[in-house]
Amino acid sequence: MPTKPTGTLYRGKTGMWSWVLHRITGVAIFFFLLVHTLDTALVRLDPAAYNEVIATYKTPIIGLAELGLVAAILFHALNGVRIILIDFWRKGTKYQNLMFWIVIGLAILIFAGFAPRHLANVFSHLPVGK
Repeated sequence: MPTKPTGTLYRGKTGMWSWVLHRITGVAIFFFLLVHTLDTALVRLDPAAYNEVIATYKTPIIGLAELGLVAAILFHALNGVRIILIDFWRKGTKYQNLMFWIVIGLAILIFAGFAPRHLANVFSHLPVGK
């Protein structure tokens, strides 16, 4: 008598991780856009408050958070193209696993080009101690 499977059907394969990462990055991008819209709206309400908020963004912690934002946007965008290919290309489901690793590789490659320049910009404004 066959046993009934328990738990999730995905069992931790690339399709599941792609699904999870796509949702996490989408929610993170949504919250960034929400905060960005609210802080930008401050410029009309109280320009001084807007300047204070923007000044708090010029810290190394926010600079590192921006790296996370760029990584999330890269993965989300490239994985979105992968999802479109799976949905509309007849062989998309056959190659979905390979396309996942292509997405990861492209995201890392693009991120590797962005990160050093961004980090140099973030840390170039710090005062140097004697």
